[in-house]
Amino acid sequence: MAMNLTSKQRAYLRSLAQNIKATLQIGKEGVTPAVVTAVEEHFNTRELVKLTVLKTADEDVREIGETLAGRTRSTLVEVIGRKIVLYKQDPDDPEIKLPPAPKGV
Repeated sequence: MAMNLTSKQRAYLRSLAQNIKATLQIGKEGVTPAVVTAVEEHFNTRELVKLTVLKTADEDVREIGETLAGRTRSTLVEVIGRKIVLYKQDPDDPEIKLPPAPKGV
């Protein structure tokens, strides 16, 4: 269930992501079931996940990000260089408080 983020919400998440380290790496195998499982496990303890795509990966970095977002039901926040930032709000206890969306969006 990917969220539609406003530009302000996306900018806020990008600012938070600057302060976290990439915790996962994607190599030449690309998006494997093991990678998807690892990302889902990271979402059990945090809402924002940063990944690094190694130069050996054959796929485009943005495609990898979109694929991972789809398979983990998260939102692709940004792709910058070889880094991907994904966001998935905790349905029970949201840790990150997003700026409110304008009325009617």
